[in-house]
Amino acid sequence: MAAALIELAGLGFAWPGQPELLDIPAFQLQAGETLFLKGPSGSGKTTLLGLLGGVQKPLRGSVRVLGQELTELSFAARDRFRVEHTGYIFQQFNLLPFLSVRENVELPCRFSKRRAERACQRHGSVSEAARQLLNHLGLTDPALLSRRAERLSIGQQQRVAAARALIGQPELVIADEPTSALDADSREAFIRLLFAECRAAGASLLFVSHDQSLAALFDRSLSLGDLNRAAPAPALEVS
Repeated sequence: MAAALIELAGLGFAWPGQPELLDIPAFQLQAGETLFLKGPSGSGKTTLLGLLGGVQKPLRGSVRVLGQELTELSFAARDRFRVEHTGYIFQQFNLLPFLSVRENVELPCRFSKRRAERACQRHGSVSEAARQLLNHLGLTDPALLSRRAERLSIGQQQRVAAARALIGQPELVIADEPTSALDADSREAFIRLLFAECRAAGASLLFVSHDQSLAALFDRSLSLGDLNRAAPAPALEVS
């Protein structure tokens, strides 16, 4: 049986001087899987994503991504591993406003030789990879390529952020509340486009959101509160 793309075991994390925030006995994400992880505010989802990206290290336990134990790597090595293998779509998109659409999408390939080579193998060049990804995500106007990111609508920013995450075929795509500013129809349409591009790239998708209405679209749905033994108990309703 193939190893899982993400494997957590005995994971514990707390900020200095604070009670334990995460206590996750076990968690796996399989290669090619799309997973909806419900993470309400204060549940530790941002911290968990930081651990998966190697931004933080746990107090205890194992964080294994693509067979690599992240806790054994230096901070610089974790940075390199993240840019080589993981694409992120942030809630606020985090586009660089002074760069063009094309420059924003191509950015990971400037920091990762591996992703630049994969983009060239699949599309012929990094520039063509950016153009095709944007086209597949619904941004078909050639004039958009040279437009500065600060001049884009919310929906356009979202698609540019997705193309940036997907370029160079990272094995893992992590999306943190990327649809919170969209209406219901736009959310579902975007997720279906994201699924299609992840399948084409052979990437697993970990999608974190508090919007439970999206869960049925995914291969699997989990609540971080169910995974995390340190999560506070839900408040009881008073009749």
